Amino acid sequence: MSEKILFQSARLIDPSQKKDDVVDILVVDGTIESIKSNISPGSDVKVVSLKDKVAAPGFIDIHVHLREPGFEHKETIETGTLSAAHGGFTAVCCMPNTNPAIDDESIVTFVKTQGLKAHQGIVDVYPIGAVSKNREGKSLAPIAELIQAGAVGLSDDGAPVFDSLVMRRALEYAKMYNIPVMQHCEIPELAHGGVMNEGRVSTELGLPGIPGVAEEIMIARDLILSEYTNARYHVCHMSTAQAVDLVRQGKHKGIKVTSEVTPHHFTLTDDIVRSYDTNTKMNPPLRTKTDVEAMKQGLKDGTIDVIATDHAPHSLDEKEVDYIQAPFGIVGLETAIGLSILELVEQKYLTLSQLVEKFSTNPRKIIGKEIIVREGEKANLTFFDPIIQWKVEIAKFKSKSKNSPFNGRPLKGKAVGIYNHGKLMLY
Repeated sequence: MSEKILFQSARLIDPSQKKDDVVDILVVDGTIESIKSNISPGSDVKVVSLKDKVAAPGFIDIHVHLREPGFEHKETIETGTLSAAHGGFTAVCCMPNTNPAIDDESIVTFVKTQGLKAHQGIVDVYPIGAVSKNREGKSLAPIAELIQAGAVGLSDDGAPVFDSLVMRRALEYAKMYNIPVMQHCEIPELAHGGVMNEGRVSTELGLPGIPGVAEEIMIARDLILSEYTNARYHVCHMSTAQAVDLVRQGKHKGIKVTSEVTPHHFTLTDDIVRSYDTNTKMNPPLRTKTDVEAMKQGLKDGTIDVIATDHAPHSLDEKEVDYIQAPFGIVGLETAIGLSILELVEQKYLTLSQLVEKFSTNPRKIIGKEIIVREGEKANLTFFDPIIQWKVEIAKFKSKSKNSPFNGRPLKGKAVGIYNHGKLMLY
């Protein structure tokens, strides 16, 4: 017997079609059968009211650390995808800094298999393969095998590809398969030992700093290599105003560069590190007010294509140490929509349609997993309430780890459900 679901009175926003209308969406056995202003449900139809809610092409986070294999005490593919679902994401791209690293086709296959098992595969898991063996930056991983096994991008994230020849070769190989090289932009010698942004606050606190130039020099080099190879290059988690300017210039020159920013980098400044809360420690570090404003302007003018969380779970005992000793990173999947609506939509940097572009249309295009909400297509949908006000409670996170600096923070906007592969999850 067919399963029929009617999503009623939804504000459908699909930027790829320039669509923003209140409609009913009838889904039969996972496929969109009808989109109309008013559909009368039959007796065999399950009705889900989405009045005052937005339905959008399924959100994707292209920068997530699921920690499996090797670091299951921090997160697993099962807990990470549940966190993603509750954050409103129907797909995630998982970074390769696992143990062993995703530098072999068998690890790609393992991650994909675990993703299909987790919650019956309602959240798609797309592995990012390592650029280099063991992510050491010295010799290339077997890129062709990684891509054939299902890797949708290449990165040594958590570490930069610092050798220029290795980076050049990675770009050349990636070009053959039309996938991006996703770089953690950092000059190791300049960043070594740093734990926060280098500047006035780090000097006052007596903490070793990471200068913005460590990020910017790497981006400048990579843009030149990307132009030389005519390959696709993606800047992960940008954090400085100069980095945004470099990418802007690269786009104007016609270089195939895309970029992302995290919610914490357009929300927080290094002033919050005065608390010595290790949940304010991330890499790249929180920067200045000028940098935060540059992130917002970069999103507004299209220089920054994507909002991605860099979801980086760590266990409580790992974070409850001295600031210098604590690992970098915070969880972000379940606060992304609320922070983005509060900081970007409410402050008029982005419209809701542009926000959907940053969370769905653009990142999906980068990894070649585009979707469209129209009759005859498979239904892949994110549902969110753009006006609900709520307060972050980390104890309620579905992630295995709770390392967030936003506990207790009031937010606006929240996911209320997802639909993918014929499966519905509402909350």
